[in-house]
Amino acid sequence: IEEKESAFVQGIEKIYKQLVTTLEAAGVKQIEAVGKEFDPDFHNAVMHSEDEEYGENIVSEEFQKGYMYRESVVRHSMVKVVN
Repeated sequence: IEEKESAFVQGIEKIYKQLVTTLEAAGVKQIEAVGKEFDPDFHNAVMHSEDEEYGENIVSEEFQKGYMYRESVVRHSMVKVVN
């Protein structure tokens, strides 16, 4: 808990936010996955399970972020799909 408030961690978080902002300005954006319907054009399903809380073919967990550059997928989101 104390580590999250250290100057080092705060510095890394600021660098990460600046990197994300720079990438977004260049046209790179994260693919939204959790809670969305599974789409093989954007998601790579590596696990499947049953869960009554979700509907059919819904992404319940994201293991690795996916990214797009303008309209092209750079890396698919690695996800877990339910039902």
